[in-house]
Amino acid sequence: MKKKIECIGVLTSGGDAPGMNAAIRAVTRTAIAEGFKVKGIYRGFEGLLRNEIQEFTTENVSNIIQRGGTILKTARCKEFQTVEGRKVAYDNMVAQGIDALVVIGGNGSLTGARIFAEEYDVPCIGLPGTIDNDLYGTDSTIGYDTTLNTIVECVDKIRDTATSHERIFFIEVMGRDAGFLAQNSAIASGAEAAIIPEDSTNADQLEQFIGRGIRKSKSSSIVIVSESPKCGAMYYADRVKQEYPEYDVRVSILGHLQRGGSPSASDRILASRLGVGAINAILEGQRNVMIGIRDDEIVYVPFANAIKNNKPIKKELINVLGILSI
Repeated sequence: MKKKIECIGVLTSGGDAPGMNAAIRAVTRTAIAEGFKVKGIYRGFEGLLRNEIQEFTTENVSNIIQRGGTILKTARCKEFQTVEGRKVAYDNMVAQGIDALVVIGGNGSLTGARIFAEEYDVPCIGLPGTIDNDLYGTDSTIGYDTTLNTIVECVDKIRDTATSHERIFFIEVMGRDAGFLAQNSAIASGAEAAIIPEDSTNADQLEQFIGRGIRKSKSSSIVIVSESPKCGAMYYADRVKQEYPEYDVRVSILGHLQRGGSPSASDRILASRLGVGAINAILEGQRNVMIGIRDDEIVYVPFANAIKNNKPIKKELINVLGILSI
């Protein structure tokens, strides 16, 4: 017989994403409205190990929906990746009277939640909080829309100087192994090309770009590049300098400014809906699922599916950029 859930813990883990505070607010207020106690866990799984836990009321989450980052702070915890570390975390959870966890984070965070849930039979509900939009089973993740808008704003400004000086700019954006930010910001900003991991066929993406665009008629160009330790913006800029020395090339790596800022209306609404969905899932007896949104409907996605399946980029988006960049 499953233990009755009376107290829910909520934490944010991994990279911060705009809208996490809106999700914390929604989880807290919905849980309280349904008669649960809520405890905020600071600094993610590390806080669970260090017992950095505080009971939350509605006042704790007042005036935070518009704030970027996360009031609960976040961290990446290597100790939680060990059996011994997870045992300490579980003991603290039991001592605090927490019966279920809501984990807001990306791939690594939900992986940790899945392992923890399997080892200790703890009901864990995940919310997709990541700017990369790379979790399978949900059309969008918390923070993605805000970050996309931030990138577009930056690219618009960079284009002014690219045009004035007749330069090629390689602009590196976040995304890890997913090209959603690069591809869609390229379309939205009118960039000439996007270099993304999903389009890494045998064809040389740089040669395709040079042949299609700058060689023919353009004196300036913007290329959005997904971050990569081996083939980031610097790699492609260096290649142009060596292979096409007639062009003036610059690099702009947007970095962590992509994570900051007040969340967009879309991210606030998404985070609020998913936060309410997390508590509804607990009320329904769901366990070890990520709350997603698909075709504007809340869905429950098993952790294994959300984490292990690759989320594809529509080839249509690649074609759209190719056509519009001529």
